[in-house]
Amino acid sequence: IMASTAAGKQRIPKVAKVKNKAPAEVQITAEQLLREAKERELELLPPPPKQKITDAEELNDYKLKKRKGFEDNIRKNRTVISNWIKYAQWEESLKEVQRARSIYERALDVDHRNITLWLKYAEMEMKNRQVNHARNIWDRAITILPRVNQFWYKYTYMEEMLGNIAGCRQVFERWMEWEPEEQAWHSYINFELRYKEVDKSRTLVMVHPEVKNWIKYANFEEKHGYIALARKVFERAVEFFGEEHISENLYVAFSRFEEKQKEFERVRIIYKYALDRVPKQQAQELFKNYTVFEKRFGDRRGIEDVIVSKRRFQYEEEVKANPHNYDAWFDYLRLVESDTDADTVREVYERAIANTPPIQEKRHWRRYIYLWINYALYEELEVKDPERTRQVYQACLELIPHKKFTFAKIWLLYAQFEIRQKNLQNARRHNFTFLSLSTVIGSFRVLWKSYIDFEIEQEEYENTRGLYKRLLQRTQHVKVWISYGQFELSIDSDDRIQRCRQIYEEANKSMQGCEEKEERLMLLESWREFEDEFGSLANKERVRKLLPEKVKKRRKITAEDGSDAGWEEYYDYIFPEDAANQPNLKLLAMAKMWKKQQQEDEEEQEEEEHRAVCTYSQQLDWKLAQRDPQRIRPS
Repeated sequence: IMASTAAGKQRIPKVAKVKNKAPAEVQITAEQLLREAKERELELLPPPPKQKITDAEELNDYKLKKRKGFEDNIRKNRTVISNWIKYAQWEESLKEVQRARSIYERALDVDHRNITLWLKYAEMEMKNRQVNHARNIWDRAITILPRVNQFWYKYTYMEEMLGNIAGCRQVFERWMEWEPEEQAWHSYINFELRYKEVDKSRTLVMVHPEVKNWIKYANFEEKHGYIALARKVFERAVEFFGEEHISENLYVAFSRFEEKQKEFERVRIIYKYALDRVPKQQAQELFKNYTVFEKRFGDRRGIEDVIVSKRRFQYEEEVKANPHNYDAWFDYLRLVESDTDADTVREVYERAIANTPPIQEKRHWRRYIYLWINYALYEELEVKDPERTRQVYQACLELIPHKKFTFAKIWLLYAQFEIRQKNLQNARRHNFTFLSLSTVIGSFRVLWKSYIDFEIEQEEYENTRGLYKRLLQRTQHVKVWISYGQFELSIDSDDRIQRCRQIYEEANKSMQGCEEKEERLMLLESWREFEDEFGSLANKERVRKLLPEKVKKRRKITAEDGSDAGWEEYYDYIFPEDAANQPNLKLLAMAKMWKKQQQEDEEEQEEEEHRAVCTYSQQLDWKLAQRDPQRIRPS
């Protein structure tokens, strides 16, 4: 405790310091402490003496004293139900049933919703064989507290034990009106079954339409030998739940039931039907049971069907999670094409192509378009249905936004399909339609080449020339000119060489203003090879004069930041007939002549210097020889 000084300041009292911290010489154990505590108990209260009542007056005094104690306890706290119960049980022990009944009634007036009170009251009446009183109490209890199942269970048990079957059934009927929990219905069903009332039991089964109750219903019918009714119960259950609330356990139970009846084909159909509809994450037990069934009763084909079904299930989950995952669609389609009928494959293809790319960009359409291509090839090669193949191609071409995504491959495959069907008129029409739609040549050069090759194979040379001319109106690419010339050269006709030479001349004339000098050089080299094989000396000389001169030049390099990055060398081609380049050619020739003259002058000067050095050396050797005759002269 803190003390206060006169000045009002607080100070903490000093704590006594332990001077000797060494352990005591004699140590006390816990066992010794307990033993000493037991020995030091001063006195034990003896139990109250047993009273021996010898006459009625003493008994009445005893009863009066006990009742006064019970009443005092009740008066102190009326809501403590245990006091009422102890009071009533004491009266019951004295065979004072009427007094005990009165105490229970008084207690019910205090708390009529106390479950224990009702149970003790009814048990007292049943113990004393007061059946009607017990029925009265149970009736009152289930009327006041109808949701307390314990009352109903004990009431029905009492009636059944008394052999009052009709009364027990009546109590069950009253209970079922309150739609109790599932166990209550099972108790009623078991009651009816104990007395061989199968028809009445059947009417009680499906009050709670849950999967486990449907299964119990079917097992009930099977147990009593009604196999057809049990199968009908399962079928009703499948129809009842539908595909929205489908359950794996129901189909597993249905399959096991059919397996017991040796209906193996029905079992296989049930498993396949369920696997097509139950979500993957809920079908693990289903797959396991299906696999075990096929291993026991199926063949190799059946086991493969299980594996295929599982993979189909996985693909279904993938495409449901992301319908635009075209790779998953390709894997799924590859699987169904190898295992299922044409109608199923078509259904999967239709689902796949319905998921068009969400963005109008070619990179998103690039994978999608192959779904259509595979669909058409499947109809043509596997199903062998040309009309449906044609419909697939037409639907694809109507769907594709041509202005942005003109896919040459679709048109090419469509035309090749018509060629395989020997419908050349349709093939020409498709090619012509596409070439009219296309505006960019680079992306569709393959289709032009395919169309040209097609006309060449059909020996329609005039059509081929028309295609080359149309193509050259859109592009002046050197490869088109060279291909055109080679085409004319390949035709077995008298004027083929003249036609080919004319094309080279037109190409050279058309490409004189071309900025790509390498392409023009490529054309002239191809022309030179042609003249070397088929031309005269004059034609060869003519083409040789058209070839350009290769010149090394320098140009200034500018860095990205605009600063000077030095010079680089490059090669340029100067064509003789280019009038703009003639002054440069003359200047170049003069520069070469000057450089050659400079080299000749330098060589002459070096030669003169060499001769002068040699003459001076010879003179020096001669003078030394005159002074010293013994010296060895150089050879």
